[in-house]
Amino acid sequence: MDTEYHIFGASGHAKVVLDILLTNATPVASIVDDNPTVPILFNIPVIHSQDFILKDSDEFIIAIGENSIRKTIVVKNNFQFYKAIHADATVSQFATIAEGTVVMPQAVINAAATIGKHCIINSRSVVEHDCVLEDYVHISPNASLAGNVTIGEGSQIGIGASVIQGVKIGKWVTIGAGAVVTQDIPDNCTAVGIPAKPIKFQ
Repeated sequence: MDTEYHIFGASGHAKVVLDILLTNATPVASIVDDNPTVPILFNIPVIHSQDFILKDSDEFIIAIGENSIRKTIVVKNNFQFYKAIHADATVSQFATIAEGTVVMPQAVINAAATIGKHCIINSRSVVEHDCVLEDYVHISPNASLAGNVTIGEGSQIGIGASVIQGVKIGKWVTIGAGAVVTQDIPDNCTAVGIPAKPIKFQ
């Protein structure tokens, strides 16, 4: 049975993911979303989850920007996942990218970087050599990670932020837009500024 590729979610983020797939000539069979006001997206039908019949050959990508929601969907559903890498992204042959991850246009992922499951590497972001990104991480547009940076599960690096080499950022952290991270950041906090410092803990 031939594999059919589906998208879970019909939000604004889904438009970018769908554009990547169509640019790469990936045949998207449907979009699954419970919003009744979006019946079709870029000529791809949107199907209510209650009406979707899952087949063994189906594969999904979760096109939802919120990291915790992506994790919830993965935990609750027995889906098989694929990844989407835009043709205009630069990805080293020595980088590793896990299932469910999306790499946007003009992103750069350099040698020996390891990207976990269901991550978002957004437009024009840079992930340098030997970085390790755990699952459900989001690197926002124009954010840059220098070499040997570690990002814990579920964390988001804000738009235009920079992380210097060797820094470790914990799990479920939010780094504010334009921040410059010069030292390790603990789990479950929001850090902003130059240099970035935690201002709030969950």
